[in-house]
Amino acid sequence: MQLVRQKEKFPVKRRRTVCAVLAALMVGAVASGCADGADEGAGGPREPVAGQPGAAAQKGAAAEAKAQRLKREQAARVAAARKWGLAKMPLAAPAPPAVKPRITTREGFEVEGGETLPPVFTTVPTKERIVFLTMDDGAEKDPELLRMMTELKIPYSAFLSDYVVSDDYGYFKDMQARGVTLNNHTLNHRYLPGLSKEDQRREICGEQDKLEKYFGKRPTLFRPPYGNYNGDTLRVAQSCGIKAVPLWAAEAFPDHMEWREWDQDLHPGDIILTHFRGEEDWKGSMADMIRRVMRTVTDKGYAVARLEDYV
Repeated sequence: MQLVRQKEKFPVKRRRTVCAVLAALMVGAVASGCADGADEGAGGPREPVAGQPGAAAQKGAAAEAKAQRLKREQAARVAAARKWGLAKMPLAAPAPPAVKPRITTREGFEVEGGETLPPVFTTVPTKERIVFLTMDDGAEKDPELLRMMTELKIPYSAFLSDYVVSDDYGYFKDMQARGVTLNNHTLNHRYLPGLSKEDQRREICGEQDKLEKYFGKRPTLFRPPYGNYNGDTLRVAQSCGIKAVPLWAAEAFPDHMEWREWDQDLHPGDIILTHFRGEEDWKGSMADMIRRVMRTVTDKGYAVARLEDYV
């Protein structure tokens, strides 16, 4: 009887109206849920909410931020070039290759024996208008050089001899912290072809040990003193971790350039040699030398790239 009385409180017409409203609400909720799920599941963008940028606006903002960053970097490079007395701003090197080029020994630089040895070369195979700057020994420890190269963002590679580095390892640790790779130039800078194989081993592998001890890494690049070597030199170098032997196509001084090639000019991929030397050894400071070499490089339309990105 109780159930009958409750039914009588809601006439048939009213019950139908209530059911229709409830059904409409349920359909709306399901449709809303499905729409939300489709957006989230597909990963597609939703309509932007008022006050938030859409995808196009976000992309435009990112492009504008990048443009502003590049503009600031360009202004900093211009200011650095002016500060360090460069008539022209150094050209920026292109991004390094995804795959390093295959390097072989330059014709005429081979040694006796048919085994595979570290390649000896003066130029890196590339079509880019880039050159590589390298510095040998470590006698001059000019703090101005570190500041100059850092502010100008000019990459370079060091080839160190322990007998002139050992009085200030800290200088070269600072250099390493700035992104410079420290490579092998032997312990005492001796004429290697005049030494026995074991003496060469002490010079080359001994310097590998020193570099690992003080700088935490055994290098893979080696430059023999004076550019002189024989088969034993390359075999010994290979035995203690050396992968390549870069020599040079040009040499830089504060007051002039010297060239290996007959045309007295730069070529894509050329390696430039200079030394850690100061006014006691040549007519000018290391900053003067950088000004000279960068004037030559830039005027000829080349940028300086990082050797280790290609070798």
